[in-house]
Amino acid sequence: MPDAPSSTPAMKATLGLTGLTSNAMALIAPGAFLWLTFGEQCLYGAPGAGMSMWLGIIAALCLCLATAVAYAELSKLYPGAGSSYFFAEQAFLSKKQAFKWARVSKFMVGWASHLYYWVYPGVMVGVTGLIVGYILGEIWPNTFSAGYPSPIFMFGFSFIFAFGVAYIAFRGVGGTTGVNAAINVIQITALLIFSAMAIAHRAGHPEGSNAYVLDSTGVPVSYVQDTILDTTKTIPDPKDATKQIQDPNATLPKVDSTGASVPIYVSADATGKPITASDGSFTVIPTDKDGKLAATLPVGVVKAVPEPFLLSYKGGITTDDKGVETYNYHPSAASVIAPHRFSYILIQAGVAILILVGFESVSSMGEEAKNPKKDIPRAIILSLIIQGGFCYLLEYFATNYYMHSGYGATANASSSAAPLGDMMQLIGAWAFGSPRAGYWFMMVQAFTVFLALIGTTLSCLSTGARVTYAMGRDDEVASHFGLLHGRNATPHKAIWTLAIISAFLGCATVATYYCGPAVSGGTKDAYNATVQGLPNNFWYSIGTHKLSYETVCKIPQSLLLITLISNFGTFLLYMMSCVIAIVAFHEHHMHNFFKHKAIPLFGLLANLLCMIFYLVGPFFVPGMSPKEPFIALGVAAVWGIYGLIYLIGNSKKRGKEVFLTEKPVTAS
Repeated sequence: MPDAPSSTPAMKATLGLTGLTSNAMALIAPGAFLWLTFGEQCLYGAPGAGMSMWLGIIAALCLCLATAVAYAELSKLYPGAGSSYFFAEQAFLSKKQAFKWARVSKFMVGWASHLYYWVYPGVMVGVTGLIVGYILGEIWPNTFSAGYPSPIFMFGFSFIFAFGVAYIAFRGVGGTTGVNAAINVIQITALLIFSAMAIAHRAGHPEGSNAYVLDSTGVPVSYVQDTILDTTKTIPDPKDATKQIQDPNATLPKVDSTGASVPIYVSADATGKPITASDGSFTVIPTDKDGKLAATLPVGVVKAVPEPFLLSYKGGITTDDKGVETYNYHPSAASVIAPHRFSYILIQAGVAILILVGFESVSSMGEEAKNPKKDIPRAIILSLIIQGGFCYLLEYFATNYYMHSGYGATANASSSAAPLGDMMQLIGAWAFGSPRAGYWFMMVQAFTVFLALIGTTLSCLSTGARVTYAMGRDDEVASHFGLLHGRNATPHKAIWTLAIISAFLGCATVATYYCGPAVSGGTKDAYNATVQGLPNNFWYSIGTHKLSYETVCKIPQSLLLITLISNFGTFLLYMMSCVIAIVAFHEHHMHNFFKHKAIPLFGLLANLLCMIFYLVGPFFVPGMSPKEPFIALGVAAVWGIYGLIYLIGNSKKRGKEVFLTEKPVTAS
């Protein structure tokens, strides 16, 4: 790749309001994030916090809107490449006394933004690997497991995906914008279809209706799967404690010689309708020792049918004698949007930051916008309102409203590699009349999610590279990052560096995905059954499934850990941006108390509250794991300390002042 020629290339102003909004919308990507984070939102703060998922999105949306207003107002004053990094310097240089802090504030914001922009693409790479691994398990179930994607595949995929997306970013912003615009149309269309079908399923299935559920093989079925005794499980003999007897409650799902699930059969009348006894229970047809239907049926019985699964919306939220709540599904639409507990809202808001961030990315494209002072502020607010205020709220309502006794948050979604994929199969099977149709509905939706993930990763990688480019151009990091490619006019050094980082972070994201809270919320028997059912081949020759249940429970869950590192970087960046907005408009002739004081102050406090809650919440909220947030805080602290050392060392090396003693003559 050639470096910049003697006539230094410059970024071209080609983007209007639509192009800018499309780039920001692609990073928020609601179709992708519902697939990615729904299981994590059910998992963290389990057993109860998942019930406040919808209102947690509202809380996170308010937080982000406050920050978005700060970014929008700053973009009106200082359009240019670098986003908050650029805003920080200009805001402090505009002040008579505070100008001395200009370089420090600029560096702090730029350094903190890297904790977000350099880690976030890695999260996207990792979760894309999880999704593609799930799809491979659906296509080739004998080679891969959909519920437990191959570690080796995901590691290799992380490198291929990271460098593939980096190549699109390297080719230029025109191609990036076109890709993002197309992806936005596709994913929003797919989102609206799925959401409407999920709501229609709930409306069309009142209490006690027959519905599809997943059997032990992951196939949608409308019947109750039979079980057999698990002969490996024993208990002490109550008559003789020195002996062991078969545990009568230990069972395994029953399958036939082909691996297909076997239903419980019940008596039926001439029309095929199951016959019920006076107490409402089914009359089970006698079977012989091999489990086959008896040759002689009871008088009046015409034939046998699989016992239908009858769903229920009752008992989805339970409370034990210690007051600990467990959430599995909502009894009503009102419950979906109810607050339940304030601590639950904070937990969900903290995770929801991951799915809403990205609106600010467009502020880094000031040099590529045709009318930056007018269009960038609009694009920031529009992208957040469309994706967060409409798409997310609709899809999270629809998904939570759909769940029932056959597929719930704690029992199913929290332990699935792709809960949205599960629900798409079930809803599709109902809507189109067969499990195979449900499978293809899920596959089509999964393809749109994969496209959305390309757009999300691409947008974030492009934004992160431009922040690094701005710092390199100012010699705040290595100067080669401040070079543009001679032909494409893209910050190619920063792009390819970020591709390498994203590939390794993608591997880290999936490395211990099935550890910590992901398995400790279940049972040892369930975990061991999952591991024993994995294909015995090269693709599963390494991974945490080789460790014992007790060991994996102690290991931090990698997706949650890397997500929190990115989120802590986001909290820091957003807090600093709110402070910068307050400084920039202080004593400015455009100052408005509500927009330039009240809203940024709310954004600052809201971000700080979410960050603090993740550190104190594990001590009083059941289900919150302390390992992941404290390790994430440690990483953020180490990054900050290293940044301070780097700033001082780089300043001495280049003869720069850390604190300015004179205001530059070019500053306004």
